[in-house]
Amino acid sequence: MLKEEEVLLILYSTVTLLSLVFFVVIFFISFQKRKNKLLIEKFEAEKKFEKELAKSQIEIQEQTFKNIAWELHDNIGQLLSVANMQLGMVIPKTEVPVKEELEEAKLVVGNTLQEVRSLSKTLNNEVVLNNGLHASIEVELERFKRLKFLATEFTVQGTEMPLSNEVEIIVFRILQEFFSNTLKHSRAKKLFVNLEYQNTSLTVMAQDDGIGFDSSKVSTNSGLQNMKGRASIIGASFELISEENRGTQIQLTYPYPIYGSD
Repeated sequence: MLKEEEVLLILYSTVTLLSLVFFVVIFFISFQKRKNKLLIEKFEAEKKFEKELAKSQIEIQEQTFKNIAWELHDNIGQLLSVANMQLGMVIPKTEVPVKEELEEAKLVVGNTLQEVRSLSKTLNNEVVLNNGLHASIEVELERFKRLKFLATEFTVQGTEMPLSNEVEIIVFRILQEFFSNTLKHSRAKKLFVNLEYQNTSLTVMAQDDGIGFDSSKVSTNSGLQNMKGRASIIGASFELISEENRGTQIQLTYPYPIYGSD
């Protein structure tokens, strides 16, 4: 039989080894937790940086739009106004054959002036915010109808919920991007927009009846990336659905912020 000293030595060695293993396991777990925490913090910092960068880019774009709006309204608008006034002064002094052509030219200049001013309003975010989201969408769609680009329809469902300035501008710019793509590429005859205010979120849907496209082949399209990027800034989900000869649809779902939550 083992002597008492040997038993104690074995017991002591076993306890020491188990303690060492225990401390190694604890150290490894702590190390992994610390490593995971650092990785999560790094990931969150990168996401925050990307979001701040995207917001800065949008702010620059908005300032650019505002400058263009001012140029359209103050400079080009003024030039068209002067041209319209001069035509108005010349027409009464002109003989009949030329008079009709000048009157037609004056009408074209007047219509152009109206469209320039309308366009300048939708480019200026201050005007958009003053008018509100619904009115701004209606102005844009009415402009398309007036210019006979395509037929439009705008509907609102549910009880309107107040949105922040940032959300209103971003939703409107996303729709503008879609409208622009529709006019340039879709050959659509109809454009439909619907806003649905639900209990916890706002769903924005826009759809055209154009030629559509294979969405899997244009995942890197700059317009699509712009819309997705803007949606992510306000925490909204964004989906684009399109099939060849079946039109294109976008759907944005913006969850209302929950105030007072931790």
